[in-house]
Amino acid sequence: MTPELLVFADDGTIPNNPRLPALLYRGAIPPGQPEAAEALFARHGWPPAWRNGIYPYHHYHPNAHEALAIARGRVRVMLGGEGGQALDLEAGDVVVLPAGTGHRNLGASADLLVVGAYPPGQAPEEYRGRPGEHERAIAAIPALPDPPGEPVTGAPWPL
Repeated sequence: MTPELLVFADDGTIPNNPRLPALLYRGAIPPGQPEAAEALFARHGWPPAWRNGIYPYHHYHPNAHEALAIARGRVRVMLGGEGGQALDLEAGDVVVLPAGTGHRNLGASADLLVVGAYPPGQAPEEYRGRPGEHERAIAAIPALPDPPGEPVTGAPWPL
């Protein structure tokens, strides 16, 4: 399974990641089976952390990489901040976001269920582009170690 690689530039508010691409896997998990997403993530060293949705405002994590599996439903997400890229995701899709990558829910089906995971030891802080956050984030992002592999195939990241 080969992911689509997505790269976003720092827009002055959302730093995105200067080195690691976001990964988009279409049809990576069986639709309607959140347990399958959790098992896949765990098998590749990313402990599942939550089941919920995606926040409807731009945010990012300067100190954690994040995997989002769409277990049920559909969602339109904006990745990379205001000038980023809007994507339509559906049940079965997985997007892996390197630290600093902005993401926002632009609209979702009522049955949306997302499974989220982070590499071991990473407890994500939520930044929203408030004053002072960008400067702290651009210092924190390069200091965060790469995980041993990405959560869908276990392959090294960057690919």
